[in-house]
Amino acid sequence: MKITADTNVLVRAITGDDRRQSLFAQAELADADMIAVTIPTLCELSWVLSKGYKIAPTAVAEAIRRLATSVNVVVNRPAVDAGLALLDQGGDFADGAIAFEGRWMGGETFVSFDKKAVTLLERQGQAARLLA
Repeated sequence: MKITADTNVLVRAITGDDRRQSLFAQAELADADMIAVTIPTLCELSWVLSKGYKIAPTAVAEAIRRLATSVNVVVNRPAVDAGLALLDQGGDFADGAIAFEGRWMGGETFVSFDKKAVTLLERQGQAARLLA
């Protein structure tokens, strides 16, 4: 079976915080021939793990890397890598993925009120502008 995993399924599988749901989630993911994991799902996953579960950014990045490289998982790898690059620098996964997808769609400059995101993207050599 080919499935698209919702964020809550991934959270249950990774954290094991609800034994019953965790077992269902882990079994579903293990039995799937293919698991589509979208960028919005990974953005939510990163946020939930870091903010909700207070998991360190390095552990969040490791969880996303392990998930993205699983044999039955399909992701937009360049967008995932962009998100991880920003996460690894102390930023948010979502900002890196958003900036990547924006460039892919033709956007030339990432604009935000988030000073940290703009600074980190500029350090990567990307066009970014802080709105004040």
